Amino acid sequence: MSPAPQSITLSDRDFRQIAELAATEAGLAIPESKKSLVQSRVARRMRLLGFRECGEYLTAITGNETETQQLIAALTTNVSHFFREKHHFDYVRDVIQNAAPTDKLRFWSAGCSNGQEPYSLAMEVLKALPNAAEQDILILASDIDRNVLDKATRGVYSASEVEGVPPRDRAAFLQEQPDGTYQVIESLRKIVRFRQLNLNGKTWPMKGPFDAIFCRNVVIYFNDETQANLWPRFHALLRPGGLLILGHSERLQPIEDSGFETAGVTTYRKL
Repeated sequence: MSPAPQSITLSDRDFRQIAELAATEAGLAIPESKKSLVQSRVARRMRLLGFRECGEYLTAITGNETETQQLIAALTTNVSHFFREKHHFDYVRDVIQNAAPTDKLRFWSAGCSNGQEPYSLAMEVLKALPNAAEQDILILASDIDRNVLDKATRGVYSASEVEGVPPRDRAAFLQEQPDGTYQVIESLRKIVRFRQLNLNGKTWPMKGPFDAIFCRNVVIYFNDETQANLWPRFHALLRPGGLLILGHSERLQPIEDSGFETAGVTTYRKL
């Protein structure tokens, strides 16, 4: 393997091969307009591993599931905030407050990134149900990227990352550390379970039924075929009346014959 140069150029052929790999492995749609972004992120992986030529790198990772997943993770953007699109958490709060004390509650944050979304949901659960520790409550949080899951599992965030948490919630659910970071309290971490999962995989290990599935700012990166395949899979895992919650620029289309009805802004209820 040759020493990696400072500059790595992606040919059109290299780009097409990477785009096809991303589509096959993760259902990602990468237009040619993203070539420069792809080049910078692939180059980062190549430098890390010491590859000089992209073709050499792509040949080497053929059949290498671990590095293929690392490449897919590098091509995706992980942006997350506490209580992002707060109206969605208001919808779910109603679900929690209307649940009978003995009911099981199950939520899924699909594409949880660094963990802010499932922990925000956990805060709403604990605020609505003070005895949550004694009830059957679980929040599943999944992502394709093992690196962000490691951060999410630790539950440690910088001061800037917790700016979206209201002061009262910050005092109740986050512990300031000596270095100025904040760690999510144990009672929150206990009801959130993190798992690595490729949404484009042929099978999913979870059985449901879920009261709500958050899949926000994820499907926007998927091609049309992958999106169309996801809706019935989500539908099957929701209880009747359960909510499917998408990101602000995402829509369930077509909604006709999907088994869902509109319940709010980018929020859909299973019929």
